Amino acid sequence: MRTRQQDLYFGVNNLCVLFISRSRDRDRRRRSRSRSRSRSPRDRRNWGGSGGRDRGGGRNSRGQPGANLRKPRWDLSRLEPFKKDFYVPHEAVQNRDPRIVEQYRSEKEITLKGKNIPNPVFTFEETGFPDYVLKEINKRQGFTEPTSIQAQGWPIALSGRDMVGIASTGSGKTLSYILPAIVHINSQPKLGRKDGPIALVLAPTRELAQQIQQVADDFGHSSGIRNTCLYGGAPKGAQARDLDGGVEIVIATPGRLLDFLESGRTNLKRCTYLVLDEADRMLDMGFEPQIRKIIEQIRPDRQTLMWSATWPKEVKNLAEDFLKDYAQINVGSLQLAANHNILQIIDVCQDYEKENKLSTLLKEIMAESENKTIVFIETKRRVDEITRKMKRDGWPAVCIHGDKTQQERDWVLQDFRSGKAPILVATDVAARGLDVEDVKFVINFDYPSCSEDYVHRIGRTGRRQKTGTAYTFFTPNNSNKANDLIQVLKEANQVINPKLLELADSKSGGYGRHRGGRNRWRSRGGRNGKDRSYSRSRSRSHSREHNGRSNRRSYSRSYSRSRSPVSNRTEVIGKSYWSSDR
Repeated sequence: MRTRQQDLYFGVNNLCVLFISRSRDRDRRRRSRSRSRSRSPRDRRNWGGSGGRDRGGGRNSRGQPGANLRKPRWDLSRLEPFKKDFYVPHEAVQNRDPRIVEQYRSEKEITLKGKNIPNPVFTFEETGFPDYVLKEINKRQGFTEPTSIQAQGWPIALSGRDMVGIASTGSGKTLSYILPAIVHINSQPKLGRKDGPIALVLAPTRELAQQIQQVADDFGHSSGIRNTCLYGGAPKGAQARDLDGGVEIVIATPGRLLDFLESGRTNLKRCTYLVLDEADRMLDMGFEPQIRKIIEQIRPDRQTLMWSATWPKEVKNLAEDFLKDYAQINVGSLQLAANHNILQIIDVCQDYEKENKLSTLLKEIMAESENKTIVFIETKRRVDEITRKMKRDGWPAVCIHGDKTQQERDWVLQDFRSGKAPILVATDVAARGLDVEDVKFVINFDYPSCSEDYVHRIGRTGRRQKTGTAYTFFTPNNSNKANDLIQVLKEANQVINPKLLELADSKSGGYGRHRGGRNRWRSRGGRNGKDRSYSRSRSRSHSREHNGRSNRRSYSRSYSRSRSPVSNRTEVIGKSYWSSDR
């Protein structure tokens, strides 16, 4: 007979054995799962869903977008022919004196490269568009004459030629390719079941894609042309239903389009009209492999139009690879150039001054009747922080950045466009493609990482021949970008702040290193260590009692010297600086 102590001992022992056995089984299962992942990556395709901005979708286990797509072997002799030349020159355009044409191009700063480029059109009636297109144009108020890029671009696009258009933001590029696309689509056979789009527009961001879709809706509705917009960060269901129903135009970001191509939900066999909008931006964002994968899926005799604000070698190489006998139009300087309708104000200051300068500037701006403003800040965290402070101070501000959901983005942009919240705080996610007609002011709270982004940021104002004002807080930490900024200012005939010239002349880039920032106050003790230590200890002993008051005094002293915009404007370009923009 076993005693109670023995029974207890054996019971505990059995429990321990059972626990150890289960632990071993669990560890064995974990190792088995780990081995299966490492040995059979092919079974784990299309991970990542559609989260983020074109990240995750359309990728295999190696993370390569579109890796499962096979490159078609195109045989032009077997392809269905299509028509792409619809241009019939107007008599006035055809017979126009060459000297008048050259004078027009010179005044509009239009430079051309290529053979047999048609003359520009001066009026909408000279474009050669069908009546249904002209009717849509005439509906819109403010459409008095074609913009420079439209005047020269429409005849080329309607002729069926490949082309590259280089122009600043707000120059009317979207209509330059949407209206010829409508004419092109209406001249092709109707879509059959499971046919893909006839026209494809690739854009770098969902914001730009949505704005292109709005233009396609406005001008294509009367012709019965259907479109859809494909972008990451939104459910695929509605987009897939549009594709299943058949659409003539697809506007898409590269990653989401590859998702649908890989899944077989759509194809590009019927695509004969391809547009790459903001090609330089797409390459900057690393989309070149995706773009090349997509273009492989399109028949080689297509018509291709590439649009860009700059002409770096990467964009040029892409054009050489995919465009044939193309015509190149450039409006403005081939160098980095800002819109000349924008007044650019550079306020050289310290980092700690920027928040109070922003507050002072907003007080002046909000007193204006037209006060829609975009404030650009470098980081998402700082955007949220500054927006909270603005709201706490009573400013009608909203914010947008990469962590916002699509629904939040739509709400924010709707409030901003309607004027309910006339202050939009944003990271560079909104720097390109954001098309709001009546933005009057842009504030660069943080200077961007490069001058190209600066040009595109301030290009949110001064659109469609209107004027605008751009303010930039430029700190000594940005001094390595001073020379590039000065070149942009000179090209636009802007007055240059002498302090900016000092920063550019400083070889060390350390202008104000011992005079500005917080060190400015810490180094003002006596000439020896004793005086400095006394100053520091005295500062610490009185910090709690006097910190808030002394900070207010120091800030007020700095702002009394350089109040923005009034005092600083006077310092930079004279007393008429603010009044000239009212």
